[in-house]
Amino acid sequence: MQKRFYQLLLTIHICLPAILLSAGQKSSDPTKLSSILVTSDLEEDGSKNYYKTNASSVTRTDTPLFETSQSVQIVTQNTLSDLNVVKLDDTLDYVSGISRQNNFGGVWDNFAIRGFAGHENSGISLLRNGFADNRGYNAPRDAASIESIEFLKGPSGSLYGNTEPGGTINVVTKKPKFISENNLEFKIGSNDFYRVATDFTGSLSDSIAYRLNLAAEKKKSSRNYIQSERYVIAPALLWNINDTTQISYNGEYIRQDAPLERGIVAINEDVDVIDHKLFFGNPDDGDVTLENYTHQLKLEQKLSENWSSKIGLAYKTGTLQGIASEVKPFVNVTTDSVKLRTRYRDYDSEDFTFQVDVKNTSDIGSLQNTLLLGVESYRYKIDSVLYNLNNSIQIDNLYTTPTYTKLSNEHLSLSTNKHEEQKAIALFAQDELSLSDSLKILVGLRYDDIEMNIIDYKNNTSASQNNYALSPRAGITYIITPSLAWYATSGSSFRPNSGVDINGNSFDPEEGISFETGLKFESEDKNIGATISLYKIDKKNVLTASDPDGKYSIAAGEVGSTGLEFDINGKINENIKISANYAYTKTEVTKDTGGIKDWATGEVVNLEGKALSNIPKHSGGLFLMWENYLSNNSAYGIGSNILYTGERKANYINSFTLDSYITVGLNSYWQATEDLKFSFNISNLFDEEYIASSYDRSWLTPGSTRSYTLSMAYKF
Repeated sequence: MQKRFYQLLLTIHICLPAILLSAGQKSSDPTKLSSILVTSDLEEDGSKNYYKTNASSVTRTDTPLFETSQSVQIVTQNTLSDLNVVKLDDTLDYVSGISRQNNFGGVWDNFAIRGFAGHENSGISLLRNGFADNRGYNAPRDAASIESIEFLKGPSGSLYGNTEPGGTINVVTKKPKFISENNLEFKIGSNDFYRVATDFTGSLSDSIAYRLNLAAEKKKSSRNYIQSERYVIAPALLWNINDTTQISYNGEYIRQDAPLERGIVAINEDVDVIDHKLFFGNPDDGDVTLENYTHQLKLEQKLSENWSSKIGLAYKTGTLQGIASEVKPFVNVTTDSVKLRTRYRDYDSEDFTFQVDVKNTSDIGSLQNTLLLGVESYRYKIDSVLYNLNNSIQIDNLYTTPTYTKLSNEHLSLSTNKHEEQKAIALFAQDELSLSDSLKILVGLRYDDIEMNIIDYKNNTSASQNNYALSPRAGITYIITPSLAWYATSGSSFRPNSGVDINGNSFDPEEGISFETGLKFESEDKNIGATISLYKIDKKNVLTASDPDGKYSIAAGEVGSTGLEFDINGKINENIKISANYAYTKTEVTKDTGGIKDWATGEVVNLEGKALSNIPKHSGGLFLMWENYLSNNSAYGIGSNILYTGERKANYINSFTLDSYITVGLNSYWQATEDLKFSFNISNLFDEEYIASSYDRSWLTPGSTRSYTLSMAYKF
């Protein structure tokens, strides 16, 4: 604790002079500062800020966030730039209530919102431009084509169906512009990090514009034997057919090659015994490859003064293929030797979605009314083939110089060969009614009909089920003053559980309900906004664990989450920008139908009263950036971030705990000219050693060590 106190003291010492200087010194020409700054990373609304007033996905009707009865946080393009973000995972600490789950060494995104993590492998439901984007296995989302990231807190089931009650995330991609803008960016950093990215946009004609984002990245890790490569191609087109009709296309190809590794082990539940660099896999296995192709097509039309419509199609495919060795889950390692199993995975998924919605805005007497009606249908299928060989590799001398020995020359045997398919159709309606300038009401309802079929070719069995769900939502917003609003909302969530239990039976769907209230602040000039919220969420039919062979899931029964969250983002004055958050999150299993076996002791542990794993009670972050201009008509910015994650339970049975940790980062840039920008960032400045997430005793993910990144961006 004393070490952390001195770390915080040093960080404040670094940042305080700049903050005090900006508070006491007015720019002699503030317009010159703005003219320099807005040339880089310009947002669509024309502001260079950490705060946005609108989010496209909250109501699907562009209602201002200040008037919406929901907590919504947006990571803007400017925030992404100042933090030097390259993937979605880099943004999680800057929004309240987000906690990391085991992502298998960064192979894919996996995290929880307000305590709810969704499927233990593929994670929560994610959206991309309003389309579901997280069914199946997906490479980590890359920032090359991201315009902003919208964190929608609470259930969004009335609009999007398959979502967690804690919230969902909508990734908004960059749109084509009719003004020519070309950007080339190079990054280098520690651990042999190299990245090049391009962003080209402009017009092909008076009515057609394009955008093309490309990225290629190669890096090693502070951990032994780990290195990865990533490639992104993201084209986009916009065709303004006439003044009332436009068609847009958004595509992305992303490929990642990296070892699939589970992290380190806890020796007798002690996470400090093993060197965090130690690789618990087979160095000869090679990479696991994830590939995703995404295509989205939208037709938007203004039918009349009051009516408009959108028609959308999305098609996505994904593959995961490769071999990897790992410690078996739930193993309690007690000596300086451990045996691994080797697995070959070949997963192939296909996802097709169709959406139609119609919006009407009209006046009913003195009342303003916005009505949204929609239909959505999707078909998702995945083929999963898994080969397994137990006790294939042995690692000795865990405490000193590890040695890797091959134990068996046997071939891997078929463990899983199944086909899963989901078909769904949904109808939804939403009505926003302005009873006055101060009082807003929102009600919504969605009906989902989902059919699931699973064929197990290995065991020659099949299972099917139909799920029907109504997902209502109601909210109220009262605008107390032009800068302060109170809101309250309640809604339900619905999500089908994939897979089968150990008896071959499919699971009942997850169902959740949430109650929330809060206050919103928005400054008169709309440069800064804040939200404080209180919530209570209950959910049943939650899958919390797997059997010792990792084949079958187990339902815990019912879980709950209550919490308090605070977020503030924006510009304090001409020189200072801020992004800060705090979350108190209390989770527990409120009902356990059968308990779970502790495979270290053989005892069955009842989960009732246990906290959900990897969810800290307390977490928060602070990011300050101070900017000014120089006499040679250039500009600069310097800032720091302090991130805190509290203690977390490390497994389902709460048998051991992950320590809290604080990391500190430095962020800076120099806008040398309108076209040339340099950035330098340091993360984990004091090289804090910590565990970011875990999956019981045998799979713990070490946090990133101290690293730096130097970037150069050139516009032409």
